[in-house]
Amino acid sequence: MLPLINVLLAVLQFAQWVVLIHVIMSWLVSFQVLNLRQPLVAQIWYALTRTLEPVYSRIRRVVSIPGGIDLSPIIVLFAIYAAQQFIIYYMR
Repeated sequence: MLPLINVLLAVLQFAQWVVLIHVIMSWLVSFQVLNLRQPLVAQIWYALTRTLEPVYSRIRRVVSIPGGIDLSPIIVLFAIYAAQQFIIYYMR
């Protein structure tokens, strides 16, 4: 059972990194540090957006956005952290 738990924790950590990379890329695109006309940047951006948008949209339906600030990535990161802590505390 322990190897399965380790794999699950690794998947959650990978998901955490994907969300963080998407957040940082969104800031860099917004401040025009990254240009979406570059093919590699555009491919990475659209792949991350297509991957995370279904998760974000479900959260946006429940949580209202105050002042135009998107809190869905933060909520996803908290959910991933909570899942990691649950697995570490109750499954090991």
